[in-house]
Amino acid sequence: MAAPIGIEVVGHVAVIEMQAPPHNFLTPTLVEGVAEALESFDDDAHVRAAVLCAQGRSFCAGANFGGDDGPLGPGSGAEPVGGSVTERMYAAAARLCEVATPFVAAVHGPAIGGGLGLAMTANLRVTCPEARFSANFAALGLHQGFGLSVLLPEVLGTTRAAEVLLTATRYDGESATALGMADRCVPLDDVRATAVDLAAQIAVNAPLALRSINRTLRAGLADRVRAATAHEAEQQRILSSTADAAEGIRAVTERRPGNFTGS
Repeated sequence: MAAPIGIEVVGHVAVIEMQAPPHNFLTPTLVEGVAEALESFDDDAHVRAAVLCAQGRSFCAGANFGGDDGPLGPGSGAEPVGGSVTERMYAAAARLCEVATPFVAAVHGPAIGGGLGLAMTANLRVTCPEARFSANFAALGLHQGFGLSVLLPEVLGTTRAAEVLLTATRYDGESATALGMADRCVPLDDVRATAVDLAAQIAVNAPLALRSINRTLRAGLADRVRAATAHEAEQQRILSSTADAAEGIRAVTERRPGNFTGS
């Protein structure tokens, strides 16, 4: 299956667009496609920076717990969250933390659950007031995934990361920027152009130096994410069989608070 992405090179900036609207739900094919594109730029002397953006209403709404997302086992009910499909996706997530080419995420809409994890793999994030950032795993009765155990503390610090993960709060773009999950908040219609402009500001610099600096800044990050996602998947497998997880998924899809019993 071809990855649902498009690639356009503008000057020295590669624009990677996720093309699975309206919500760009996570699948291994999607994440692997993004990883393969970024990895290919590491060997491209012309491309010096990249932008990750998306078609549709959401940047990435995470797993599809509505159940009509066949390729993704956890969303379709074909296997428990944390199973082999999840593990394949998390392996690709670690690859995103290993690429040398700097990249900017243009978060124009919701980045939820693993979709927030995808946004956090970028070096920088541009967003807008209409966007929504949420690590909603606790509300689902699940453990966080997609390396957020590492990526959130890396960006926010331990205390702020704990707030995001334990409260499962849904932050708008302005609040997310104030907290540190995004770096610039601009009007909705300017998100992609601002991200491309930011990437272009990076791309005027020496490409070998850029890759060297980025490798130094992210030294060991991919290995830490691999270790974290192995633990995350294990915990997700355990928790996905609980009554609280079943209730949490129902509650989130029905847009109501969960009635949890600790079982």
